[in-house]
Amino acid sequence: MKIAVVILNWNGQQLLEQFLPSVMQYSEGADIYVADNASTDGSVAFLKSNFPKATIIQNTTNGGYAKGYNDALKQVKADVFCLLNSDIEVTPNWLNPIRSEFESNISTAIIQPKLLDHKNKSHFEYAGAAGGFIDKYGYAYCRGRIFDTIEKDDGQYNDTTSIFWASGACLFIRKSTFESLNGFDESYFAHFEEIDLCWRAFNAGFNTKYVGSSTVYHVGGATLKATNPKKTYLNFRNSLFTITKNAPGFLFGIIFIRLVLDGIAGLKFLFSFKFAHFVAVLRAHFSFYGNLSELLIQRKHFPKKKDYYNTKSIVWSYFVRKRYNY
Repeated sequence: MKIAVVILNWNGQQLLEQFLPSVMQYSEGADIYVADNASTDGSVAFLKSNFPKATIIQNTTNGGYAKGYNDALKQVKADVFCLLNSDIEVTPNWLNPIRSEFESNISTAIIQPKLLDHKNKSHFEYAGAAGGFIDKYGYAYCRGRIFDTIEKDDGQYNDTTSIFWASGACLFIRKSTFESLNGFDESYFAHFEEIDLCWRAFNAGFNTKYVGSSTVYHVGGATLKATNPKKTYLNFRNSLFTITKNAPGFLFGIIFIRLVLDGIAGLKFLFSFKFAHFVAVLRAHFSFYGNLSELLIQRKHFPKKKDYYNTKSIVWSYFVRKRYNY
């Protein structure tokens, strides 16, 4: 089985200098690619001088995570793609458990390893922790991380198990699966696109797994920090896009409740004097309304499966019932 590790880069020369060495050292038997999204910081020249064994793919524009990978992966020949953020440190033998799972279970289409915090290596990392799930209203959470509560890694998630979505920070996917799903939705630009991909995979009958015997360390927020209103905008907008396209049943009932919950979040931003984030939520909703007709057209073409959630409302569970751990 040929694995291609593909790192998407945009003006990330410092991250490549820090983290690419571990990828080169510990990725035995895999091909290493860096897909550059039209960087202007000298990343390409740096790669050519310092990492000649890494194959460079030069995208002509910065189309974000979704378009960047869609364009780059057309040029990659492999059985399995590993989509790896440039701010991840990998560990010895990290690929072996992943390869073993793919080879022994043909039904496994997508895999995420254990994602720990590079800044606090005893704890899980926000972006994916020990595998992702979603509630009825489209709010994402993880084993090991619910909202801003992050668990310490005490071996409680050293298993291999089915999950609903795998983090885009380190996502393995069979090439055949990626192509059958037509890749990422490029309208997302960044954030939530991997959840949309995994939900479409779920609806199409593919299985997503978490393999806890493979570990990577993620910095997180290296491109867009949590304090950036653009991240708030993309997360709120793209989660609405995702649930509209993929959720089964009476959509407008789900969307109405979701919009109310978003409104409460927006008011919290407002009363906390985070005015830019409050405006970002409003912008996200207006963008959603503007794209609703196209989303409903897309919805007609996607298969739907029930039982996509195991928690009806993670908001209720966390904020009302005070359940902070998975």
